[in-house]
Amino acid sequence: MSLEDQFRPVSYSETTLTELMIPAYANFGGKIHGGILLSLMDKVAYACASKHAGAYCVTVSVDNVEFLQPVEVGEMVSMKASVNYVGTTSMVVGIKVIAENFKQGTVKHTNTSYFTMVAKDDSGIPTKVPGLILENRENIRRFLETIKRKELKSTYKYELDNARTRLSVDTDLYKLEKERCKLVAEFN
Repeated sequence: MSLEDQFRPVSYSETTLTELMIPAYANFGGKIHGGILLSLMDKVAYACASKHAGAYCVTVSVDNVEFLQPVEVGEMVSMKASVNYVGTTSMVVGIKVIAENFKQGTVKHTNTSYFTMVAKDDSGIPTKVPGLILENRENIRRFLETIKRKELKSTYKYELDNARTRLSVDTDLYKLEKERCKLVAEFN
């Protein structure tokens, strides 16, 4: 196996997907459906990850989907993807979504998301991906940030699982008093 097959630079697989937002993509409020944007993000994550891996890739998880600003019909949306981190068979692809309104001359950052992708061989078995050559400080920052995000995600999952096991409807019922809900049955 050559060095090129073992490691690839971030720039090798950087991918941009650009698409005009048409009326068919809009919801009843005239804004672009979040599902349309998620589908486009999944496509660019696949293209970026597959290029880095040299293999078919599947989406395993999506982190941090928060739409900061709405996307309008007529705007040109660009999704800029790069591999931020690699594991043995997985990669984290960071995606920055930018919407441009040519008529108004405005550019807005609508969201950033992180897709975890896993490379598969022809039998559907996870397969090893090349390592990542970090070419600049931004690549290093993103790699380190992903390590931290993975640590925090693991801690969050652990804490949530513990909270679920300690949760008691009888003991914690008082917490509903300040919430916008109504009980339809008496609990004894």
